[in-house]
Amino acid sequence: MVVLRFLILAPLAAALLNLFFGRWWGKKTTAALACGSVFLSFCGALRNAYAIQIHSLPAQRVIVDEIFTWIAVGRTVIRMDLVQDNLTCVMCLIITGVGFLIHLYSVGYMAHDGGFRRYFIYLNLFVFFMLLLVLADNLLVLFIGWEGVGLCSYLLIGFWHADMKNASAGKKAFVVNRIGDFGFLLGMLVILLTAGTLSVTELKSAVALQPIASGTATLICLLLFLGAAGKSAQIPLYTWLPDAMAGPTPVSALIHAATMVTAGVYMIARLHFLYALSPLASGVVAAVGAATAIFAAVIGLAQNDIKKVLAYSTVSQLGYMFLAVGVGAYTWGIFHLTTHAFFKALLFLGAGSVIHGLSGEQNLQKMGGLRKHLPVTFVTMLAGTLAIAGVPPLAGFFSKDEILVAARLAEPAVWSGRVLSGIGLAAAFLTAFYMGRLLCLAFFGSSRVEKEKAAHLHESPWTMTVPLMILAILSAIAGFGHHHFSEWLAPLFGHAAPTPADIHDRVMWASVAVALAGLGLSALFYIRSPGIPARIAAGLGGLYRLVADKFYVDELYDRMAVKAVYWTGVLSHAFDKHVIDRLVNWTGGSLRAGGFVISFLQTGNVGHYAIWFLAGVSALLVLFTGGAP
Repeated sequence: MVVLRFLILAPLAAALLNLFFGRWWGKKTTAALACGSVFLSFCGALRNAYAIQIHSLPAQRVIVDEIFTWIAVGRTVIRMDLVQDNLTCVMCLIITGVGFLIHLYSVGYMAHDGGFRRYFIYLNLFVFFMLLLVLADNLLVLFIGWEGVGLCSYLLIGFWHADMKNASAGKKAFVVNRIGDFGFLLGMLVILLTAGTLSVTELKSAVALQPIASGTATLICLLLFLGAAGKSAQIPLYTWLPDAMAGPTPVSALIHAATMVTAGVYMIARLHFLYALSPLASGVVAAVGAATAIFAAVIGLAQNDIKKVLAYSTVSQLGYMFLAVGVGAYTWGIFHLTTHAFFKALLFLGAGSVIHGLSGEQNLQKMGGLRKHLPVTFVTMLAGTLAIAGVPPLAGFFSKDEILVAARLAEPAVWSGRVLSGIGLAAAFLTAFYMGRLLCLAFFGSSRVEKEKAAHLHESPWTMTVPLMILAILSAIAGFGHHHFSEWLAPLFGHAAPTPADIHDRVMWASVAVALAGLGLSALFYIRSPGIPARIAAGLGGLYRLVADKFYVDELYDRMAVKAVYWTGVLSHAFDKHVIDRLVNWTGGSLRAGGFVISFLQTGNVGHYAIWFLAGVSALLVLFTGGAP
């Protein structure tokens, strides 16, 4: 068994060594240290998972690392304790396993970048904070990791900060996440006032002994969900994630596909015992998740930037995860989180390989016919596309199928199961269509690559293609372990109730049908009859432009929030300068003038002072006696 503090300290130590001493050694040492530290954490997480597995019968085993007492004020004690259980094992393996592959990929992708060392410092810091987030037993310690990954996200999104667009994207991610984090902080305060503790372990025991009142539980869950909506890009706080594609592509794969954006889903699953007390809050989670899934999928239909398509796909898939945890299917929400980490990291890294081969080109309309020039990238991206579309027997089929079944069987208190599953199926169809569109535009048809870029077209180096192949294999086979995955998380979430065979079969065949229909329709539109999409777009007119421009949500926020705050600041500054400052200055000037006048009375002559004294006394006598003798 590996002590938990070493899991998180390995990437932190690598970041610090590269920070202070990296200037004196080359890129190879920097990369070896950065990649090796994450691989070391992966090995430790794997060893601990094995230790939990062999001791998990008949009850759950938890690994605890008690480090020190951080805060002790009255009855409130905040300890810096780390806990690894069945759920955190899954998260640690995803963070370190997929994280290591992305680190390895980055060695080739960032090889010629001037910020090579800075990039890996940020990446290692991100892994450190993410591990702290998932291993923390106390919500306040979890919040440190929560804020830390937000900070690293800001640094990595704006990595190429010389470009104002990238710098603005980083700031946008930081500001939007602060809105959600405010809700998270308020939720923690209510928990502390209600239960007297922020320890997840103690809170779970306290709730089991004396459940929190339904109204209070609803308030707590909704406030925490506001934080989750910000971090995991749900309506209305999703707008930062598509802009976050401004960072290097491996950053998109790590932060915005496999780890950070899933932190909100993890947090709700971690506190599932609170959400079980509030059907209303769970219903809100499910409804927002379903709305986000379909809304982002619609926007993804009309995007031409290869990374933007994947960005809106990520938002949509996160909606699926929230739909799952909202209807109480925590196991399948985490299972989809796992499979999504594989195929979405694969798709982002595959997109990075395409961009690398095309010397930075990201416009799908300027690609085409790339399967001949990028064979490894094509095969692996094909696997990722089929997986996210939900084609059996790839991983996405199993996780989506279980979520749709759980939504179909949702209790009436959690909205209508038919409505939720119907929205899920519609989002699955759209996902299959826009991912098929991406694949067809990039790899099939005639080449639309500019001549100067076509001359340098090449497959990526092995440091980039090997991670693609590993992730493609995982995307293909991970779904077969869904029963074992369910058993693994059963100590936390309980065993899933048996599903009626007829409902399961109907949902399964419907999900397969919509996946194949979406892929088939995309092949028809973009390979067999490539003129159809242009005619459809022309026929839709303003509606198509509305979707292509993302429903003008950013512009709406800019007018309602950004400009409102800006003009409030301008008016406040003007009021402060021309009213408050002038009033203060006038008061000071008046007192100064009065003092100047009175100074003439200070002659230094005692006789004068006596006369003024007698005059003052006489005036007072007249005032109070009314001049009567």
